[in-house]
Amino acid sequence: MNNGKKLVLSALLLALVQVGFLGWMIVGRAAVLRDGREVLLKVEPVDPRDLLRGDYVILNYDISRLPLSMIADIGEVRHDLVPTHSVTVRLRREEDGYWRAGGAWLKTPPNPAGADEVDIVGQVPSLNLAHVDGEVRVTYGIERFYVPEGEGRAIERDMRVRPFGVRAAVSSSGTAQVKALMDGENMLFEEPLY
Repeated sequence: MNNGKKLVLSALLLALVQVGFLGWMIVGRAAVLRDGREVLLKVEPVDPRDLLRGDYVILNYDISRLPLSMIADIGEVRHDLVPTHSVTVRLRREEDGYWRAGGAWLKTPPNPAGADEVDIVGQVPSLNLAHVDGEVRVTYGIERFYVPEGEGRAIERDMRVRPFGVRAAVSSSGTAQVKALMDGENMLFEEPLY
């Protein structure tokens, strides 16, 4: 086989690997949206703009700030310098329909979530747990929601005067995806499956 054919074959193989990887990402996201357990999370907004994708709303959740006392196994790692670390947060549905944190673990929870509970996995940023008191910030990968151009600022303004929420799907492994942005009971925008 000459060098030209090897180069073409290598380029085709590389293209197939890239397409396969992108397909795997899309199918994984769609599987969470389709099969994940749906939860409603209360949001707090910040509104920037992405030059490539347009307007989006950065969403902060009440589950994004956890008291360190809520992390049940914090004592087991308290004196270590912890790099970005996974945390499992157990959500429980409240009477108002929103799901809120009921417990958290840096390691695997000691028992599975109950019928009215969902475990969502987030990331704790780098911090020295031995010197931190109060709260820890957790990100879940659902802090950004894209909206049609020109609508981000209006949504941000409205979020400051009335309650907004996000319907999110959470897979059995704890991965979350935003399904819809809610203005009270009304769905503003729904995320397409693909």
